Amino acid sequence: PARPSPACSPCRGRGRSARGGPTRPGPCSGSAPCSERRSGRTRGRTARPGRPPPLPPPSPGTRGGTDGADPVREQQRAGPAASGRRLPAALGSVAAVPDGAVAAAGRRPPPAADALRLREVLSRLSLLREDVSEASTLVNTVVPHLVQAIRDKDSCFSSIERQSAGSYYERVKISEPNEFDIMLVMPVTRIQLDESDDTGAYYYVSFKRSPKEKGWLKFLEEDGKLSAFKMLQALREIIKQEVKNIKGMEVTVARKKAGSPAITLQIKKPPLEISVDIILTLEAQQSWPCSTQAGLKIEQWLGTKKRRDFRFRSIYLVAKQNKREKVLRGNTWRLSFSHIEKDMIKNHGNSKTCCESNGPKCCRKGCLKLLKFLLEQLKRKHPKELEKFCSYHVKTAFLHSCVMWPNDTDWHLGNLDHSFQQCLGFFVDCLQKSQLTHFFIPQYNLLSQEDKARHHFLSRKISYELNNGFPVFHENY
Repeated sequence: PARPSPACSPCRGRGRSARGGPTRPGPCSGSAPCSERRSGRTRGRTARPGRPPPLPPPSPGTRGGTDGADPVREQQRAGPAASGRRLPAALGSVAAVPDGAVAAAGRRPPPAADALRLREVLSRLSLLREDVSEASTLVNTVVPHLVQAIRDKDSCFSSIERQSAGSYYERVKISEPNEFDIMLVMPVTRIQLDESDDTGAYYYVSFKRSPKEKGWLKFLEEDGKLSAFKMLQALREIIKQEVKNIKGMEVTVARKKAGSPAITLQIKKPPLEISVDIILTLEAQQSWPCSTQAGLKIEQWLGTKKRRDFRFRSIYLVAKQNKREKVLRGNTWRLSFSHIEKDMIKNHGNSKTCCESNGPKCCRKGCLKLLKFLLEQLKRKHPKELEKFCSYHVKTAFLHSCVMWPNDTDWHLGNLDHSFQQCLGFFVDCLQKSQLTHFFIPQYNLLSQEDKARHHFLSRKISYELNNGFPVFHENY
């Protein structure tokens, strides 16, 4: 048998230390070929009274190595990264770097502290049930009153219906329930759509036959096009008169914003102040335009059947002025897919049970909330430079991310930090290229080539936040 090491306490009781002094009796270190190690009787190291216990070996995915990690778990942690997509150079480290500087290569997995901080931020963004109830009560008092008045005042609006839209009804509203989007949907039949430019998003609307309701004639231009401007003006006048009859709260119509498709109401009932955007929308039950044919690529995410069902739904067109027109006449309409987006975000899982009461939970909505909050905070900090960005930009980037990484395991709830940084990586990549395609209309780029400087500015700001632990999340503006 092998001779026990002179430094092995269990075998000799007292050995010699490296400095020549006697060693204390203790369990085998396993560093010498002693009989205990050879016989498989190695005991775990125990802490002596008065000393801290020894550190455990590094767990998989933490700093210090991944030896012995479960390969299945590692594959799940890889998530979106398994697609082979590389993050932009500026996102390559979590070490503190100056604004706009290129971070060091060789990224380590985000530490647990970063994940905890993101979850804390997310919990702060959750709406309080009491606040939601009070705000929605006011909205549900005002809007039905106005809808009924609009139906009674003009025969063209007699079939108008209310439909909820926007982040509040998608359950991704952040901070406060103080902004609501309400679509007033008007069914129209036998309409012709003619593209107003090469984006595939803006159209002129005209009737194939003279409408039975003669009240429509006052909204037609000389060339037969349906005027969005005239319809919005008529609707605004009805609403301005009717808000005077609403009791128990102060309701006013805000000044018109240039190019905005919304009529904005301000509802005040101290301490609440709520903004409601009313959006005039045409609904046509006919085939989607050719520009949408290659969009909505959700086959791997939500399934081929779901895509087919979506494309059988009605077309929505909102009264939105096309700023690319040389002469702004206010007779263009823009395709809207808010009803489809709401459905996708509410039922977002690759599996039918994702985020149901008894099903596995994912972090998709959490990532979208954090993206919206990051842009909102940066806009407050840099209002002039970022004035052209809106939440729809990050929402579009998020939908593209869901397609790129379609599986629920890519968005495991415990991987919030990893998934959020993957979404940010994709968005920064789009900003650096000034290319963010519309989710439903691939030929439509939401980032104008004329604003490259603004895109790069936002890219640098997001990179700084990521590299320095998102300090903007903890700032107030």
